[in-house]
Amino acid sequence: MIQVLYGDITKVAVDAVVNAANNSLLGGGGVDGAIHRAGGQAIIDECILIRQKQGGCETGHAVVTTAGNLSARYVIHTVGPVWRGGWEDEAQLLKNAYTSCLDIALEKGVRSIAFPNISTGVYHFPKDEAAHIAIHTVIDYLNAKNVSLDVWFVCFDNENYSIYKRLLTEVGQ
Repeated sequence: MIQVLYGDITKVAVDAVVNAANNSLLGGGGVDGAIHRAGGQAIIDECILIRQKQGGCETGHAVVTTAGNLSARYVIHTVGPVWRGGWEDEAQLLKNAYTSCLDIALEKGVRSIAFPNISTGVYHFPKDEAAHIAIHTVIDYLNAKNVSLDVWFVCFDNENYSIYKRLLTEVGQ
């Protein structure tokens, strides 16, 4: 099941919430800041341990921590690409970010996951293209792995919400 929701990702009742993180993993603005504030110190503490072990998180990759005070069990932190005109493999890096999150979700036995609109805020990835990549990457991944997972795309603005609703209708979801 793939659905779209307009709202606050920190309030969604799922097994795993995806954080659109930066390379430092120490919080920031937008979704990243909201998840760190709502989840509390436990998330920050685990992010610090990950930084000490591997130096942060590379673009297109993901790491997992506790969800702290959130209702989820896990926060999967992924770093999406900064849009640079599409000439620096941004589409593939965004696809890798979604795939990395799904790999961790399967590894952890997650049955439901909520994704934000990765890279479409301060990283300026074009919203239509990002949504297309997100939806098709998730559908292709679930079909290739033959797994059932409840996926929520949680949109923070009306524009993304409309784009996701339209694209999900087009693919029959």
